[in-house]
Amino acid sequence: MRKIPVTMFRALIAVLLLAAAPSVWASDQALWEHSTLNEVLKRGELRVGLEAGYMPFEMRDKNGRIIGFDVDLARLMARYLGVKLTLVNTQWDGIIPALLTGKFDLLMGGMSMTPERNLQVNFVDPYVTIGQTVLIRKDLIGKITSYDQLNDPKYTIATKLGTTGDIAARKYLANAKIKAFETEAEATLEVRSGRADAFVYDLPYNAVYVARYPGQVGILRQTFTEEPLAWAVRKGDPDFINWLDNFLRYIKADGSYDALYHKWFEGTAWLHNVSE
Repeated sequence: MRKIPVTMFRALIAVLLLAAAPSVWASDQALWEHSTLNEVLKRGELRVGLEAGYMPFEMRDKNGRIIGFDVDLARLMARYLGVKLTLVNTQWDGIIPALLTGKFDLLMGGMSMTPERNLQVNFVDPYVTIGQTVLIRKDLIGKITSYDQLNDPKYTIATKLGTTGDIAARKYLANAKIKAFETEAEATLEVRSGRADAFVYDLPYNAVYVARYPGQVGILRQTFTEEPLAWAVRKGDPDFINWLDNFLRYIKADGSYDALYHKWFEGTAWLHNVSE
């Protein structure tokens, strides 16, 4: 078999690449035209989905406004995009379907990345890592020192339905009685009132709750899971994911992220302004 000269081979490759270039460009252009990022820029509005009630990520102040770590990040994001921000408060058990049906552009509700959720949505790079902890009723302070002591039928564990805390409780405390509630407020009230022995939830929320109600509840601060939290977008949108990943890298590099993290996770000045 005769060999094709190297120069002829290179020329052939060049011709094929040139022929393919217009279709590749057209494909990229079509992706951009349908990108959420392009839609946000044309609309002049970024719609962010979350559920107010997850301290310190998003909750309502005494005037009914939604505030928190995610909210400040969303405001900063909208500023860099040059668009206005609209917060879409959505019940947690319907928040992924709401994203998929286009009720908002981006899910920023402190969502843990799980393989099951990743089948439905795509995640941006994690922006914070948390773990599950246990809030305990005041009568158990000093008596319960580890989460696994609660793995007993005599204990009632409150959880929030559909969260990784609910999943963790059913996995690690399977012998206890599990009571799932629609909201954090309902579940934590069960513990404060003594109708439940413990509440399994993310460390930031539980730590803030104890600071808010000192002496009324206790906390086992040692986390027993490790969960990266990330923003979620609809599948098939590489341009939006690329922008969000780079936005996150940029604000971590310029100090903006650290300032907001300190404000919401290490400071407590904002607590007096949170509604009951």
